[in-house]
Amino acid sequence: MSESTHSDTERSPFTKPGFIISAALVIALLAAVVVIFFLPKTDGTAQPGPVPSHGSASAAPTTSADAAGKSVCGLPSTPDTALGSAPKSTWTLIGKMAAPTDPKTFGPGVTDGDGFRSCFAHSPTGALYAAANIVALGSAKSQPLNAKLTDRLLVHGPGRDIAMKDAATMAPSTGADTTVQIRGFVVKSYISAEADVDLAFETKNGALVHTVLPLRWIDGDWKAKVSDDGQLINDITQLSDLSAFIAWSGV
Repeated sequence: MSESTHSDTERSPFTKPGFIISAALVIALLAAVVVIFFLPKTDGTAQPGPVPSHGSASAAPTTSADAAGKSVCGLPSTPDTALGSAPKSTWTLIGKMAAPTDPKTFGPGVTDGDGFRSCFAHSPTGALYAAANIVALGSAKSQPLNAKLTDRLLVHGPGRDIAMKDAATMAPSTGADTTVQIRGFVVKSYISAEADVDLAFETKNGALVHTVLPLRWIDGDWKAKVSDDGQLINDITQLSDLSAFIAWSGV
């Protein structure tokens, strides 16, 4: 690596006045993946903190039978409410990002012909797999995959409606040719219908960042929650190291 810190700073969108996440990127976690591509290395000390308030997150928890744990594709559920060690995982690429797969236990239980993944187990590990795969799908820079992600893996509500409109008019991405990979996780909270999964990432230039993905169990699968304006609920924060995370990576 020979790129200078000055060069990294120049590429960072946060250094440009009036920076606004483009309409295409309000498709939930696609925004997170694209933004962290541009973050430079840091010597900061930011570490995972308490999960911020979810404010006006879309929709209310489901009260249908699937809340009891019945997966839409028949994956097993567990009564566990915590995950203290990294699961042994098989990783495959979605675009350039590695995502975990265990189709008979944790998910994705369904993979479409175009590579879209869905159906994750009603368990802390299933929620972790769902969060990782949702981010990876958002990184694929594919209009069909992004449209499916918005339609099928976001909680219904005003934020999803905004994202659906943007997905319908989204042009093919011409973003930076770079990669971001998962490096660790913490399942910060878990109850039957809700989960908060904190994922840590490393960018190609070595920057470490994290964000908490709030999920909700609806219609027999985990869905990502977004705010009513279609934005991420929790900010992306840079990290000085991964000491607060359980190491977990596919590359």
